[in-house]
Amino acid sequence: MEEKKLLELYNYSLPKNLIALKPASRADQARLLVLEKKSGNISYDRFSNILKFIPRNAVLVFNQTKVVPARMVLKKETGGRVEILYVKRDGRRIYVLANRRLQIGSRVSIGGGTYFLVTGKEDNYYILGLKGSLGIEAVLKKYGKTPLPPYLKTSPLSEKERKRRYQSIFAKYEGSIAAPTASLHFTPSLIAKIKKAGIRIKFVTLHVGLGTFLPLNDKILKEGKLHSERYEIKKSVADFLDKTRREGRPIIAVGTTVARALESAFRSGHVGSLKGDTRLFIQEGYKFKLISGLITNFHLPKSSLLMLVAALVGREKMFNIYNQAIKKKLKFYSFGDGMLIY
Repeated sequence: MEEKKLLELYNYSLPKNLIALKPASRADQARLLVLEKKSGNISYDRFSNILKFIPRNAVLVFNQTKVVPARMVLKKETGGRVEILYVKRDGRRIYVLANRRLQIGSRVSIGGGTYFLVTGKEDNYYILGLKGSLGIEAVLKKYGKTPLPPYLKTSPLSEKERKRRYQSIFAKYEGSIAAPTASLHFTPSLIAKIKKAGIRIKFVTLHVGLGTFLPLNDKILKEGKLHSERYEIKKSVADFLDKTRREGRPIIAVGTTVARALESAFRSGHVGSLKGDTRLFIQEGYKFKLISGLITNFHLPKSSLLMLVAALVGREKMFNIYNQAIKKKLKFYSFGDGMLIY
């Protein structure tokens, strides 16, 4: 199918007032849409009551990645300013997206004698070499800002609030340029209730990069592969999930990032690839090997995340869910309401 026609199959209209510009005052007070796959039944509740719907023999898998303050404003030699988004690093070199053209060989300064040398360009990334006494982590910590998605530029949250609220309570390993937003709904008290009910919780790490939120284009659709993202799963977690699968118990991914990590790791009948870079692009027709359920938010039109949900429940059923969510005035995107599919 022609790429543009394929993308149009995943398009929908959303009233602007349904884009959440900030989270619910208490994370677990977001609204919740629940889809039972077998019956097709749809119900609504508060996220704090999600325990009512999760099967008691299920395992929930969360992403422990931590968002880095990846957005920085630098000064060009000409005196102009350029905003960059840190994507990945290689020693003291970083790969960034920039909102202005950068001259190869030029300097971009950040302050205090610290500057970057623009050493090259690869695809859409500029490659910047760090000069000065500070390391990459120190520069990001001192000068970086929270990298909210473009549609949240008008969010009323202060930078201090963004750093706190655009981070899950499980965040442990730095490396993401976007939050695994399904996890943002979980509070310590909700997790305590889930554990008390006997539902097991496990963790993996996938560092969210461009593969998760970059708009799809013809090249990605032709190749059937997303931008690379790094994941890691501990051997003890892999062994537990293999046992869970053999027992026929449901494995529910908390977020599309977890779904991609687990499905990427499943090789030759078990969770065999414990770390690596994944470019897995899950679309309709994909046969899920490990996960049977998903906790997620409501995603942008024409996105790979929307296509992953369609692969799990079918495109027609997914759009029925989305249409109902719009009628019920649920909030969409990163700070929006949640959905449980089981």
